[in-house]
Formats: sequence, C-alpha cells, structure tokens
Amino acid sequence: MLVNRRKLRIEWGDCDPAGIVYFPRYFQHFDSATVALFEKATGLKKVNMADRYEMVGIPMVNIRARFIIPSRYGDDVEIESHVTEFRRSSFEVRHQLLRGKVLAVECFETRVWTVRDEASPGGLKSAEVPDNVKAAFEGKSAKPASNRSKKKKT
Repeated sequence: MLVNRRKLRIEWGDCDPAGIVYFPRYFQHFDSATVALFEKATGLKKVNMADRYEMVGIPMVNIRARFIIPSRYGDDVEIESHVTEFRRSSFEVRHQLLRGKVLAVECFETRVWTVRDEASPGGLKSAEVPDNVKAAFEGKSAKPASNRSKKKKT
C-alpha cells in the first residue's frame, strides 16, 4: 500500500506555553498529511479530486492518537501516512510522526467519502469510494478516470 512521507519543522505557533506541541496542532498536521497522501495517490489536488469525483470531501468521523514523546519548537519531524483499509465508503488512515527514527506520535483516523445529498438541501451522505481511487493506492492507476457523465454536444 502507498506510503507518503512529509517532512515538517515544528514552529513557534505549534507550541503551548510549556514549549511542546499543543496536541490539536498534531491533528491539523495529520489532516494535511491525509490530503497529501491522496494527492500522491491520485495525482490530483483535493479541489480537483472533488470536482472529478463529484465528492464533497473525506471528513473524519473518528480519531485517536498516542502521544509517546513530546516534540518541541525547532524539531524536525517526519509524518509517514498510509491507508490501512478501504471499506465501501469509509477508510482508515494511520499516521506515524517520527523524530529522527523515534516514534513520537501515532494517529488513527476513520474517514468517509462524501457526496451531496440531493434529498436534503445542504446535506451530505456517504458514497462508495471509487474503485480507481482504491486502485491508485495500490499503484494500479496513476490517473483515475472521470466519474462524471459526459454530455453530448448538439
């Protein structure tokens, strides 16, 4: 399964008064890492992926983390991310934040592929993750085909 790695320097604004990373900032970094993972797999920016697949997004419905060692201002870290499982409309993402070779934080997300719910104005509903998106994570498809129906020119 595809793994994405992102290098990151811990910035002043990431830290709390004790000088360590304030835990919600990790979740922001992991969210960005998930977006980068999908970009690497599909070759599309999130906005283009949303347009191509007529999806709204991949909201998080569950998250948990283990904080093993603290990170501090100026630390260089790396986030390794991969999808551990695809189901019909949901999928699991695992992030490992490493400081050097040491695991500092481990995070597990459950996300859902969502589209607009035409029966409920402004609403969302889950939808099946497209097969070509799943295949892209296995290296089977670098450029997924469009799911949009093509209109005939008259």
